[in-house]
Amino acid sequence: MGNRGMEDLIPLVNRLRDALSSVGESCSLHLPQIAVVGGQSAGKSSVLENFVGRDFLPRGSGIVTRRPLILQLLSDNTEYGEFLHCQGKKFTDFDEIRKEIETETHRLTGSNKAISPVPIHLRIHSPHVLNLTLVDLPGITKVPVGDQPTDIEYQVRDMIMQYICKENCLILAVTPANTDLANSDALKLAKDVDPQGLRTIGVITKLDLMDEGTNARQILENKLLPLRRGYIGVVNRSQKDIDGKKDIKEALRAEKEFFLSHPAYKHMSEKMGTPYLQRILNQQFTNHIRDTLPAFRSHLQSQLLALKKEAEDYMQFNPNDPARRTKTLLQLVQRFAVDFEKLIEGSGDKVDTVNLSGGAKINRIFHERFPYELIKIGSDEGKLRTEINYAIRNTHGVRTGLFTPDTAFEAIVKKQISRLKGPCVKFIDMVSQELTTTLYQCIDKLSSFPKLRDETERIVTTEIRELETKCRDQVMLLIDIQVAYINTKHEDFVGFNNSPQMHNHTNTKIAARIGGKQVIRKGWLTINNIGIMKGGAKEYWFILSAENLSWFKDDKEKEKKYMLPLDNLKLRDVEKGFMSSKYVFAIFNTELRNVYKDYKCLELACNSQEELDSWKASLLRAGVYPEKVAVDEQGNGPPENLSDPQLERQVETISNLVDSYMGIIYKTVRDLMPKTMMHLMINSVKEFISSELLAQLYALGECSALMDESPEQQQHRVEVLQKHAALKEALAAIGEISTSTCTTPLPPPVDSSWIKPSSLPKTAASGKPGIRSHAPPVPRVPSAGPKSSPNGSRQHTSQQNRTPALVPRRLPPAIPSVK
Repeated sequence: MGNRGMEDLIPLVNRLRDALSSVGESCSLHLPQIAVVGGQSAGKSSVLENFVGRDFLPRGSGIVTRRPLILQLLSDNTEYGEFLHCQGKKFTDFDEIRKEIETETHRLTGSNKAISPVPIHLRIHSPHVLNLTLVDLPGITKVPVGDQPTDIEYQVRDMIMQYICKENCLILAVTPANTDLANSDALKLAKDVDPQGLRTIGVITKLDLMDEGTNARQILENKLLPLRRGYIGVVNRSQKDIDGKKDIKEALRAEKEFFLSHPAYKHMSEKMGTPYLQRILNQQFTNHIRDTLPAFRSHLQSQLLALKKEAEDYMQFNPNDPARRTKTLLQLVQRFAVDFEKLIEGSGDKVDTVNLSGGAKINRIFHERFPYELIKIGSDEGKLRTEINYAIRNTHGVRTGLFTPDTAFEAIVKKQISRLKGPCVKFIDMVSQELTTTLYQCIDKLSSFPKLRDETERIVTTEIRELETKCRDQVMLLIDIQVAYINTKHEDFVGFNNSPQMHNHTNTKIAARIGGKQVIRKGWLTINNIGIMKGGAKEYWFILSAENLSWFKDDKEKEKKYMLPLDNLKLRDVEKGFMSSKYVFAIFNTELRNVYKDYKCLELACNSQEELDSWKASLLRAGVYPEKVAVDEQGNGPPENLSDPQLERQVETISNLVDSYMGIIYKTVRDLMPKTMMHLMINSVKEFISSELLAQLYALGECSALMDESPEQQQHRVEVLQKHAALKEALAAIGEISTSTCTTPLPPPVDSSWIKPSSLPKTAASGKPGIRSHAPPVPRVPSAGPKSSPNGSRQHTSQQNRTPALVPRRLPPAIPSVK
């Protein structure tokens, strides 16, 4: 070939293919190769057999090639074949090779003409071949036959495209000469993936079967549908020759004679035939390997880098070494403890940017969900006033009281404090559930060892349940302690003698203690109840502070649309619309004033239930409470008429005192509950996992059994290690080859602008057309305009304004001769 050192490149690709074959086709498909594409009965198998000089491929009607056959031809002194799935066995009888291909095909596809993308690897050593690697693909079919699936055409096409769409693949497009070239399925597929024709080589078969008086000269001269790498014609054995066991060597001699004697082909006979095709493929495939090797090396290196960490972990684990199993157990439990703590503390290496998880969710329970649950139980002022009314009257009994009774106040306060047990228990349950969810997130990394995962889950879950019970008992004790003694001397308690201050406290409620103008929350909300005539629902950027609710045109907060004071505002739930995906709540004024322009209420919509709950909790912090149950239809008083003005004043007094004292309790509980949960539950679980879990696992006495791998994990470990070793071997093989060698450049782009209509003036000397008298009329092929040469320059056609008689037509660039 004239390329010193390049003769090792094709055997190199074979070594790489063998190394990567054990790890599937994801790597192998990127190897440089030649894919043989053509319709059924196009002569693909005959071309391959002519290369080898032996009959070894299955024959028959319909789809015979039903699995890709990766054929590696290696020049050697001896002649034999070997299959990758039968390593170590040499086939010297080529009839046995055919039977083995059929057997291996039936093993995966059965006998119903189905196809499979899993390739068969065959290597043939012979002194009669040049080094080549070809992929024989199923013939393109249109109509299903027998038991074939109805989509067989698309299955075959997808399989072919899987190979030829790779940039490292040369396409050998095989087309019979007795069919219309413009309708060639092989050329059509090649054009789809290689529009510039950089990777396509045309092969024309069955030239001896063309009708008398016709020939394929225009095609072989690259005048009709030109290809950059051109066309090569071959003559294969007929079915009669195959049935008669005609020797391939004799067939090759007949092929040579055919081209030498045929009047349309004899002038190009030295560039036709199977031997020439084999040499051209060898040369162009070698050059192609050299050109694509750097990109392929980078592809392998990136895959090796991605596998490195996982492979190193698996290398350290030896399932048959007790010491390694124990060390791996220790490492897994330590990693599990670290992962759990990181998720709780929020210091993980990978931060979830989509959803809240772990400690962030618990924080939300602490400061949004729990305060919301507390406020809900104290929002029914009408019911509270009714209870106070009965408490005062029952305390007085048959007597009429002149003073507000302390007993009634204590009875109401104790009842209100006892009602806190419900939200506190729910709070514990929510935190416990989130701890369990976090446990499942971390424990998934132990799924490679099912027994270890199950035991770890059981031990930690049991500990969480025990701590939950302990925490619940402690919280109940804290509530009972608050019930046991009502401290009316508390510095924040508003006494009876400070009625103006008490009245002010009642109006502002608990959340007004936030004070100031601090921002409580920002975010997008949709004003849902704006009429269509006024523009319909619109989304705005809302800012909630302790004093007002403002909204802006966008989150840059430059153009304020409105500012709504929070005085006398309440929350109301709104039922979700049938066709709406939004979650809606409403804000209204208790004094029946318009909230916004001429709207009595403002309906605000969120995108999720979680966002809705969060906004409600934030509004509660700002003192905007849920709508209270009406006391009566007119809202003038409790259901039972308070006709006694003195009793009415006493109810009002105790109501204010209860509000003040419960504000202290709410503040205390809101502060103590998260602290109690952190101490008794969250920190305890972290401490248990980091210090006690391993000891309890050892106490089971089954440490060896805990480290038994699941079948899936065992298979995955073997595959990862095989792939890692194969990639290292492949890169080592590439490193042994020097690609700084000479090569034949790719032929320049085909310039078809020289093609002219057949009505040319005859030359004065011979009276013949300008090229050859025996050439049939040439159809005009539109020029593609200026073409790019390999060195980047532009080639322009200047013959268009010249007369054909003066300027002879240029021949297309010839493929470089093989030396």
